[in-house]
Amino acid sequence: MDKVECLLCPHHCKLNEDGIGFCRARINQSGTITALNYGLITSMALDPIEKKPLRRFFPGSKILSVGSFGCNLRCSFCQNYEISQAGFEEAYARKMSPESLIEEALSLRDQGNIGVAYTYNEPLVGYEFVRDCAKEARKNGLKNVVVTNGCFCEEPMRELLPDIDALNIDLKGFTQQFYDKLKGDLETVKRTIQIATEYSHVEVTTLIVPGENDSVEEIRALSKWLASVSKDIPLHITRFFPNYKMLDRDATEVAEVYRLAEKARESLEYVYVGNC
Repeated sequence: MDKVECLLCPHHCKLNEDGIGFCRARINQSGTITALNYGLITSMALDPIEKKPLRRFFPGSKILSVGSFGCNLRCSFCQNYEISQAGFEEAYARKMSPESLIEEALSLRDQGNIGVAYTYNEPLVGYEFVRDCAKEARKNGLKNVVVTNGCFCEEPMRELLPDIDALNIDLKGFTQQFYDKLKGDLETVKRTIQIATEYSHVEVTTLIVPGENDSVEEIRALSKWLASVSKDIPLHITRFFPNYKMLDRDATEVAEVYRLAEKARESLEYVYVGNC
């Protein structure tokens, strides 16, 4: 049987029968690419919406956050590497249908829950489950939030976004050189941000990694570009802490995070600092 190409993200993995993609979450089964992690939940918590982070979308509310396993990037500083870099054999998960997940979300309404946030790992490598849950949530009057690296192709994003109310998109840096280290594509992420703003509330997060993406010039370029999409897109400038394969770095200086946030405010209306 011929290989089948996955068209979800820029890796365009070409998979043999039962072959698994770079993300470790997508598989060729009988000539169809599907989500190996469909309905497999590794993490679930009722979180403040600000933790996503979303600061200008129903502030003060809570949202049921769920994650699975897999990711299509390879960030050496990943905060959730136990699940994002895991595959089917390593991930400890429980099975849930879209209907059962939305029932769980509905049961938490009296605790302030407004919907479901697809997060923790890279949720969109499990595209089909997010899509099906989002439709079920919308039918039941719940909000859908996606926390994503944004490194996904335009066609599947446009199919999903009509059912998504808000996104936080990681803009890891503003050079392809940095994205090369992460196995990602900057232009694709920029395009995702542009497309998402056509449909949904969008906020953007940039983690400041010392010696990697922390120059004033880069933050100025990033914030100017973001302002060209909309000056009202909130940008979260967050502090790096050593983790995963990047334990040899010191945490970002708090003063540096605030300094870079001030530079971003030259172009953007809403800039927040995080992890400080």
